[in-house]
Amino acid sequence: MKKITWRVPATSANLGPGFDCLGLALDLYNETTFSLEGDSLLVEIDGEGKNLLPLNEQNLILKSFLHLYHRADAPVPRGLRVTSTNSVPVSSGLGSSACAILAGLLGANSLLDEPFSRDEILSLATELEGHPDNVAPALMGGLVVSAQKGEQIFTRKLPLADWEMVIVTPNVVWTTKEARAALPKQIPLADAVFNIGRTTLLTQALAEGNLPLLREMMEDRLHQAYRLAKIRGAESSQNSARDLGAAVALSGAGPSLIAFAAPNQLEEVEAALLSSFRKEGIEAQIRRARPNLEGCSKHRVF
Repeated sequence: MKKITWRVPATSANLGPGFDCLGLALDLYNETTFSLEGDSLLVEIDGEGKNLLPLNEQNLILKSFLHLYHRADAPVPRGLRVTSTNSVPVSSGLGSSACAILAGLLGANSLLDEPFSRDEILSLATELEGHPDNVAPALMGGLVVSAQKGEQIFTRKLPLADWEMVIVTPNVVWTTKEARAALPKQIPLADAVFNIGRTTLLTQALAEGNLPLLREMMEDRLHQAYRLAKIRGAESSQNSARDLGAAVALSGAGPSLIAFAAPNQLEEVEAALLSSFRKEGIEAQIRRARPNLEGCSKHRVF
């Protein structure tokens, strides 16, 4: 029996003004084990999404696994057991779909003795996800900027200081459809220019560990305000943490918020983020995170 386990990190994409191009890998993980055994396809989920995610061929891990086998023109194994232990909450703005896609692709690639390169895995993952801003940092680790030209994907891993962040995830239903519908169809030229300069300075602030600069450069006119206004309690939660000097952004498309703060203020920022949601009658979960610099990692057992 052959067993392979892949660990895939969560990500915070659309970081500040870096809409659809900037993402950060976090030390929060899903671990998925693939084993060739039995005579059927079996999916098991533990942890986040245990009672939400499908356990059949509609499961995104298994769909991605089968997608790579199809691309490799390889016969699908008769017996496959997929066991995933998830720490990344689903529909949270922390890249859970990217985790599932990469786990499935990398698991399949490993069982086939790796016919696809990392760059090809990134292309396949982007094809399935629709954009690279989550899958690229999850695969590569660290702070990653991505751009596309047709089917070609350009990525670079950027310098990054040793940050500790607070992530708050409110218990609200916030679908991808709602997140996309909140965005305007057109934006003024001035708003585009506003984001370009801030994205460049944001990456410098993240590299320097410069919290005051980072706090100012988290501003954005492309997506955050539109989405925050639709998530009850999110604006007041962001403002309460900013008042303490934290740099706060919507994580991904939301509803989670990610806050960068001085080490001696992390507990105070946590309390402020939670309190604002609770005043709206919304419970929320708090997580601490640091950057993951390694990206996806593999453990193989024969």
